[in-house]
Amino acid sequence: MKVSVRGKNKFEPSDAIRNYASNKMQRINVYFAFHDQLTANVLCKVYDDYQEVEITIPTKHVILRAEVKAQTIYGAIDLAIDKLENQIVKHKSKIYNSIKQREGISKYYAENSDFDLEALKAEVKATNLVRSKSVTLEPMTPDDAIMQMEMLGHDFFIFLNSLTSKTCVVSLREDNDYGIIETK
Repeated sequence: MKVSVRGKNKFEPSDAIRNYASNKMQRINVYFAFHDQLTANVLCKVYDDYQEVEITIPTKHVILRAEVKAQTIYGAIDLAIDKLENQIVKHKSKIYNSIKQREGISKYYAENSDFDLEALKAEVKATNLVRSKSVTLEPMTPDDAIMQMEMLGHDFFIFLNSLTSKTCVVSLREDNDYGIIETK
């Protein structure tokens, strides 16, 4: 797996950090059949009180992503890789259980990766859909949707964008900014 390590907020990762991230990312290789064709993007952010690492691995059908905060950049890299590994294993087990026959997805994951799936299932907390909710899409502007989301105290809000007539989701990001996802 190719590993691209870069910094943000005027932080330039040292060679030691780049090597550490590259070596730790090799732990993820066992989960992918075509790991030499994948690139892991590691983004390191340094703040006054904490360090943050965001790892993104785009594949053909899914984007795997982990973002964590820690006291040191090395600790954040370790935590992000642990989180990513748990996501990969959870994702892989769902593929084998539900959509194994779908062409193009299951071939990305190695058949003989060495992990205890049953032990991981016991660790994974949210695996079942336990609540379903139906919503009526109201036409509104993104600013109105943000206000409605804040009034409800939610982290996201689904709405019909009155400017584009598309279904959108506005969300509160971890950096306390807002993001919007718009359907095609």
